[in-house]
Amino acid sequence: MTIDSIAFTPVAALAGGVLIGLAAALFAVFNGRIAGISGILGGLIKPRRGDIGWRVAFIAGLVVAPIACALVWMRPDIQVDADPFILIVAGLIVGFGTRMGSGCTSGHGVCGIARLSPRSLIATLTFMALGFLTVFVVRHL
Repeated sequence: MTIDSIAFTPVAALAGGVLIGLAAALFAVFNGRIAGISGILGGLIKPRRGDIGWRVAFIAGLVVAPIACALVWMRPDIQVDADPFILIVAGLIVGFGTRMGSGCTSGHGVCGIARLSPRSLIATLTFMALGFLTVFVVRHL
């Protein structure tokens, strides 16, 4: 994947971050739940009665919103230079990691740190450090 640093738009990035934070806060206020994607998706694997509708709506929003935006605004060209098999294995490893860490970057990094959770701070620092290490190993070693 290549990121065009010349076309970096800090205003759009800031607006996106504000919207994510606002959505997570509103979700917590009105639902009393953490907007952690792995937990929301995991709740669909072993559903409880009366707990499915909001989870399906949340996941549908994650899928539909980018499609709707792509219809309205011009999309950037995205090029992924990775073997599809490697991407699938990487996704499975990330899924396994979210189960081991009791959450994902959205649950720990956005919601947990906002709640000043020490566990979420440690989890987020671990995610970030291992991500940096992985990129270094893959690109430079």
